[in-house]
Amino acid sequence: MGLDMYLNKRSYVKQWDHNEKNHTVNVKFDGKARKDIKPKRISSVTEEVMYWRKVNHIHNWFITNCADGVDDCTPIYVSVEQLRELYELCDEVLTDPSAAHDRFPTTSGFFFGGTSYDDYYIDETKRTHKQLKSLLKEHDDCKGKGFHPSDFEYQASW
Repeated sequence: MGLDMYLNKRSYVKQWDHNEKNHTVNVKFDGKARKDIKPKRISSVTEEVMYWRKVNHIHNWFITNCADGVDDCTPIYVSVEQLRELYELCDEVLTDPSAAHDRFPTTSGFFFGGTSYDDYYIDETKRTHKQLKSLLKEHDDCKGKGFHPSDFEYQASW
């Protein structure tokens, strides 16, 4: 048991007959097409873009900034602007670790892990910063290419 945390990206790929251009979606397992999943019925593709375990300061940030303080293990919509804010906060704390306690606090909870501002805290902040940088670049690179913008969703369980 523990705090498991997920950030998912959902990309809209609905196949509309009136569109000149459509996405091609194929689902295979071990090289064989899944007959129970019909490509024409796929409306979106969900990717798990980040996973954390017992990184309670990140969890605390999502609950405080994206869920109005409600922590009930339900999916939470996260805007791209909020992901940019989280990226900038990680950058700030990595530049000045003394700001961590006030700007990016840990939180306690049942199986939430430690609340120290230790190497684990810094390492997970670095990892989050790096992954968000890549994710935001990927998002920005897709702008203007005719794609429907992706949605993001955070969910935790313990």
